[in-house]
Amino acid sequence: MLLSIEKLIYGGDGLGRLPADDRGRAKAVFVPFVLAGEKVEARITGQKPSFARAQLERVVEPSPQRVAPGCRYFGACGGCQYQHASYEHQLQIKEDILRENLRRIAKLELEIPVAIRAAEPWNYRNRSRLQVRTLPEFRAGYFRSGTHEVMAIEECPISSPLINQAIAALWRSGREARVPAGINEIEFFANADDSELLVELSCAPEARRASVRAWAEEFAGTMPQIQGIVAFRPQPNSGRKPLSVEKFLVHGSESLTYKTESASYRVSAGAFFQVNRYLIDPLIRVVSVGQRAQTAVDLYAGVGLFSTALACDVRHLFSVESSQLAAADLAYNLPSNAEVIQSTTDQFLSGSKTRRSDKGAAIPQRMQTPELAVVDPPRSGLGEHVARSLAKMGAPRIVYVSCDPATLARDLVVLLAEGYSIKQAHLFDLFPQTFHLETVLHLER
Repeated sequence: MLLSIEKLIYGGDGLGRLPADDRGRAKAVFVPFVLAGEKVEARITGQKPSFARAQLERVVEPSPQRVAPGCRYFGACGGCQYQHASYEHQLQIKEDILRENLRRIAKLELEIPVAIRAAEPWNYRNRSRLQVRTLPEFRAGYFRSGTHEVMAIEECPISSPLINQAIAALWRSGREARVPAGINEIEFFANADDSELLVELSCAPEARRASVRAWAEEFAGTMPQIQGIVAFRPQPNSGRKPLSVEKFLVHGSESLTYKTESASYRVSAGAFFQVNRYLIDPLIRVVSVGQRAQTAVDLYAGVGLFSTALACDVRHLFSVESSQLAAADLAYNLPSNAEVIQSTTDQFLSGSKTRRSDKGAAIPQRMQTPELAVVDPPRSGLGEHVARSLAKMGAPRIVYVSCDPATLARDLVVLLAEGYSIKQAHLFDLFPQTFHLETVLHLER
């Protein structure tokens, strides 16, 4: 059927309307790979009571912002959603989506301008994770759009040049039937100047250590840039215990050093680090630089991307991280005026007993009210309970770093009700060609 596309929504789809029913209601229909203002022919692929999904068949009236995709896999590969839009238009789409989510969920009409932070739209990723299959024949790539079927990918234009070299080397090894069974995923992590690689393998429980080790040694020999290969696999468990992962093989180094304008970071295999190699320094500057305070907290601190810069202007910093692996890197990366607290943010804010790394003194039972709190939660956001606990802590300044505008808007409902207001808004395009966006808000009360 012929559809008119009204706008794009978070997730990458365009919104159209089916013909009105006998009650005058026009059901929403979501179509990928379209742009606002376009008329398209689409085929309905699924119906729900309140919406439908469709597949694009033909663009009848294209938007003037439509461009030729920069990747031969676009449209089939599930990694990118916006390659058919000019880069300038991608930025406008993301700002519109951010403002709409704040308006719809938080009932907030953002009165201040949004500072757009953009950089190179291609070859920006310093970390890429590929699915690997060895049977019936070798394949490495990403999931096909909307499925869990692995689509073979031999190059990735949004990944760094060095990562693309590694993808090519992986394919050479796979075509020679040298990649052992049991390797399910491979992740390449490149340092700041794209000269060194850390390789992380996710293996099935039945993966054989000897065969994986032999291949790791061989693969490392094909690329001098590879500093280390680390393999993980699930540990057997029983009952209702959550699935745990063990590090069962290390060849070479277990970590990589990532240098920024302000610091060098040890990042171990399995630890999170921001993926856009062009925007890490601007992100640190907006979040951390010049945030003078006697006491501050960095929640969801990771390996210390923001904490390390914050410590330059803060007399006493508490950096909270729940992952044992990341907390070890955090302790290694921080100066002496920062204390590492291995704890969930919820436990920390509620005053529960926390377990510390071996760096620094014991945490005082009652911490002085911080002047600043930095929060960088996962995609799920803070949640109402943590947001209320954060507000109760009483920091007059909060910097909220969000990777999901919907959960950000939900959390703002609580923080705004507790007296905070937004003083600065920044949109970082950490993920060009995709629907993902990063928001940094400076709040005060």
